[in-house]
Amino acid sequence: MTPIIRRRWKTTTTPPVTARKAASGAIVPTAALQMQIIRHSEQTLKTALISKNPVLVSQYEKLDAGEQRLMNEAFQPASDLFGPITLHSPSDWITSHPEAPQDFEQFFSDPYRKTPSPDKRSIYIQAIGSLGNTRIISEEYIKWLTGYCKAYFYGLRVKLLEPVPVSATRCSFRVNENTQNLQIHAGDILKFLKKKKPEDAFCIVGITMIDLYPRDSWNFVFGQASLTDGVGIFSFARYGSDFYSMRYEGKVKKLKKTSSSDYSIFNNYYIPEITSVLLLRSCKTLTHEIGHIFGLRHCQWLACLMQGSNHLEEADRRPLNLCPICLRKLQCAVGFSIVERYKALVRWIDDESSGTPGATPEHSREGNGNLPKPVEAFKEWKEWIIKCLAVLQK
Repeated sequence: MTPIIRRRWKTTTTPPVTARKAASGAIVPTAALQMQIIRHSEQTLKTALISKNPVLVSQYEKLDAGEQRLMNEAFQPASDLFGPITLHSPSDWITSHPEAPQDFEQFFSDPYRKTPSPDKRSIYIQAIGSLGNTRIISEEYIKWLTGYCKAYFYGLRVKLLEPVPVSATRCSFRVNENTQNLQIHAGDILKFLKKKKPEDAFCIVGITMIDLYPRDSWNFVFGQASLTDGVGIFSFARYGSDFYSMRYEGKVKKLKKTSSSDYSIFNNYYIPEITSVLLLRSCKTLTHEIGHIFGLRHCQWLACLMQGSNHLEEADRRPLNLCPICLRKLQCAVGFSIVERYKALVRWIDDESSGTPGATPEHSREGNGNLPKPVEAFKEWKEWIIKCLAVLQK
């Protein structure tokens, strides 16, 4: 059976979280707003990162001294680089989605995990529909996301496929009865991507500004991926600042559909403004979901990009960085130098230009040539990376 990862918001309520202690760690209540901290013991984190398996311990000891120094921050209680997970409400992911934690040894030994091979080392990104209010904005936004993925999954090739309209996917679609917003069927998109997957692809991921749904009975889904097929589809529609506003301009009063092949309603669908916050949220979602395709499960060790999220507030609290345990997993899968990966991420943030070598006359007519990359929201992320580089390069 093909493993499927789905991302959605929960609309139901769950019982309040109660403080508990366990051998591997404890959920410790804090005073304000019933927030709770998941704090594991130093030994538990050390075992999760390094393992007790002599072979994996030996692998760890062969890492560069700086890389070991950085990863060892995982079990340093006073570390200002990697902190514990904080739960803010009973609706947070860990509370409402009990999962077995995955340490490095479990990741390494997973028989279903797929690893890039010499002939399959490319991540393909397929835009479905427009992602910006004009063609040049859409093109630049996709390039920014592609550049970020190149840095994040340093050492792999990240390739852009030519954007396609919704009609090319032949997917089902509907108007959501709650939001009155257009939605496309995630499962149909996955089938389209699987057929289109190039020979050298480790995975192919679709990105869209159109809301998704996985089946008629579901309200919506942020994204969906098939781990065995190496395909995924992710929507950024709900990351716009006005999606949940009563004044949201994307509402569709009535679906006028003459046939199942009539996709004309998508010709001028509403797209939110591309802001720094939307770009940050998109980068977060894209790298988190591709991380799942590499076999990384939801992190329950430390504050980490791979934490699950049930709602936008929780997703916003989740950091851009991987904790040392998840970082070791990804490094094992891809084989990058951590120093070079962090330097590539800093370069992506510092390069505020669009990366487009000059705007064409057509671009100039649109009034959006030479777009600056909106990286204001990435400032704290850059400062954090610089601190890590200082540890790595002592």
